[in-house]
Amino acid sequence: MDFDSSMKISASGLSANRTWINVLSANLANMNTTRTADGKPYQRRTVIYESTPAENFDSQLNSAMQDSLQKVTVTDIVSDGRDFREVYDPSHPDANENGIVLMPNISSIEEMANLVTASRSYEANLSALNMAKQLAMKALEIGK
Repeated sequence: MDFDSSMKISASGLSANRTWINVLSANLANMNTTRTADGKPYQRRTVIYESTPAENFDSQLNSAMQDSLQKVTVTDIVSDGRDFREVYDPSHPDANENGIVLMPNISSIEEMANLVTASRSYEANLSALNMAKQLAMKALEIGK
């Protein structure tokens, strides 16, 4: 694998993780939003990644020779199908006739754990990108 290919792979991982971090941040920011533009509570969102798997070494080698890389891409951002939490609060403006308010079913603990995972994955891709850059610079120094 050449330096350019490794940088493209790391860059695709950085972009995908940045999207995931943005989605997780939106989930955390809206965990108490009871009414959105469609009149319902905010629904938790999650990211769907896609990659082309390599079956064996030969296919991976052929893909590398043709500059067909296995990148990570975000194919979709989907709403989670979890039910809303029901909270009794008759003084809330969005309460129904029984005093029940529908709240997003977002767990701050789950979202923070996912945020740590996403940020560490981002850091790993950044480290791989920096290492490829350093190797490219060392290769240029050999030619001097």
